[in-house]
Amino acid sequence: MTVVEPRLTLERRLLKEHTLVIACDEVGRGALAGPVAVGAVAVDAPRSRKRVPVGLRDSKLVPEHRRPEVAARAADWVAASAVGWASAREIDEIGIIRALGLATLRALADLRAHGVAAEDGIVLLDGNYDYITPAGGTDLRVRPVIKADRDCASAAAASVIAKVARDCLMTGLHDEFPAYGWGRNKGYASPDHRAAIREHGISAHHRASWAITDAPTLF
Repeated sequence: MTVVEPRLTLERRLLKEHTLVIACDEVGRGALAGPVAVGAVAVDAPRSRKRVPVGLRDSKLVPEHRRPEVAARAADWVAASAVGWASAREIDEIGIIRALGLATLRALADLRAHGVAAEDGIVLLDGNYDYITPAGGTDLRVRPVIKADRDCASAAAASVIAKVARDCLMTGLHDEFPAYGWGRNKGYASPDHRAAIREHGISAHHRASWAITDAPTLF
């Protein structure tokens, strides 16, 4: 299988019309436990002229043991980065799509606290649906792009930064709830995770509104 290396073609095109590109990507959407996380990175014209960090790919294409170093290089490359969260309880209360929007707005608020105003640029969102505007981001210019995390270096950076942050959180929760194997499965619907749920029931970190025991394996 040929691995597509992300480029900056779209970012450079967008930066001809906007001062910033804010790329966003989510991780944890299909998990049974834990929060959903959205990574957000800011790329300006000077960064767009630099070389893409070595090894940067969509987080799903980076071997787990290499993700921390790739995420660190990505964070050094972009102008600023942040991760926003929505908890399992929030997912239960408002649904996954609204939770994704909420997590994104929290990531963008974190960027704003570091002097990066997303409303001054354009938000490049991985996927085919704008879940940011309905969540309250009405002052933002949002451009959904299918497979942005594969093709666009900025979205790949957001993806791997968010993935490392969420994996670290789930590994920490594993120490509190070792029966579920979150250190290995990170809260996704692996066979061992579902078997543990059948044996022990769900925890406070599970998405109780989901049909957990019947969920397909999603990685």
